[in-house]
Amino acid sequence: MKDIILKAENISKQYRLGQVGTGTLSHDLNRWWHQLRGKEDPYLKIGEVNDRSTKGESDYVWALQDINFEVERGEVLGIIGKNGAGKSTLLKILSKVTAPTTGSIKSRGRIASLLEVGTGFNGEMTGRENIYLNGAILGMTKKEIASKLDEIVEFSGCERYIDTPVKRYSSGMTVRLAFAVAAFLEPEILVVDEVLAVGDAEFQKKAIGKMQDISRQGGRTVLFVSHNMAAIQKLCTKCILLQNGRFIMQGKTEDVIQCYLDQSKENNSEYFFNTEKSSNKKAFATSLRIEDIEGNLMNEVPVGKTWRIKVDFTVNEEINNLIVAIGVTDVHDYPIATTWSLPQNLENGKYTVVFTEEFINYNSGNYKVVVGISEGVHSIDYIDNKVSLLFSDVIEMQDDSVINHKSGLINNQMRVEFERV
Repeated sequence: MKDIILKAENISKQYRLGQVGTGTLSHDLNRWWHQLRGKEDPYLKIGEVNDRSTKGESDYVWALQDINFEVERGEVLGIIGKNGAGKSTLLKILSKVTAPTTGSIKSRGRIASLLEVGTGFNGEMTGRENIYLNGAILGMTKKEIASKLDEIVEFSGCERYIDTPVKRYSSGMTVRLAFAVAAFLEPEILVVDEVLAVGDAEFQKKAIGKMQDISRQGGRTVLFVSHNMAAIQKLCTKCILLQNGRFIMQGKTEDVIQCYLDQSKENNSEYFFNTEKSSNKKAFATSLRIEDIEGNLMNEVPVGKTWRIKVDFTVNEEINNLIVAIGVTDVHDYPIATTWSLPQNLENGKYTVVFTEEFINYNSGNYKVVVGISEGVHSIDYIDNKVSLLFSDVIEMQDDSVINHKSGLINNQMRVEFERV
């Protein structure tokens, strides 16, 4: 018989764009009038799917819609999906930080959450005082908390600063202490968003090991959100996939990750970046295309073909020593190659930079492309976790990469050219 510790039934969350709360007074009165007559909330019948890449026509959007799943005791459940899929909203609902618009959450036992840097901490209080505060919130006695105090401090690595106000901590120190508090105060359910990415590699490895220990040995349940597929694959016993606020699938971790990667392959040849918040930057990327030498979009890059990446970008004010770089990583965010342009002095306007590769020296499989724009060594714009890339065959790795500034060949034989639009 299954020992279900957490169950989500028909969870949906609706937001009104540009508003705090549910909307206007007239909307609230309309809801009250329908409720008085025993009718359904009229605003549940409207709203659009949570697709951040389209403008949409409705003021209402469904961040989550009809989410159903169960979690067994001792299970480590991974929650994956692209940015804006609804992962963090779901964790906030499960942690009871916010209420669902429709549906219900049934849980057994205490829930400890690590959702954002500093969540649950009082900046004016010391690290030690915050440990006692969080323990009290979980319903623990002072004696129970004191028995765990030394372990928490040791694991966090913040012993020297444990009696310093938390507002003096760096984001990395805050996450270390917050994770240690959440993990060692023994909640039945531990909810961890992607805040672990703030910590260094050593701490991330340590945290994943701790989560494995508390699920296997302690029989406690962990819900884990991350864009790091290697961490998801290593830690999680099961996984669920979200897309645009909708439930896509739940199952074995390997199967769900493969579905996510296959999903990322589709339409992976052209991307338009969200530039709403970029108007105050000196320069910013607007779009990226993956194409063959004749300018045709490519969903796959076959061995033996010349291919190129075109990055469109805008310069808002005259800039010296502008450098555009692209990086190729594997699906676990491990860097494979980096290519960058020679410094350019550019006036205001729209430009395209073209990275052309005459041969392919990657193994076949799925990769990701990141884009960076800098003024000398100072970063201006950075696009991550947006662009997927598929190589369709295998070729032997080359022994040497070529770096030739005069001919414009930079790392992995890619030719870099600028064009003004």
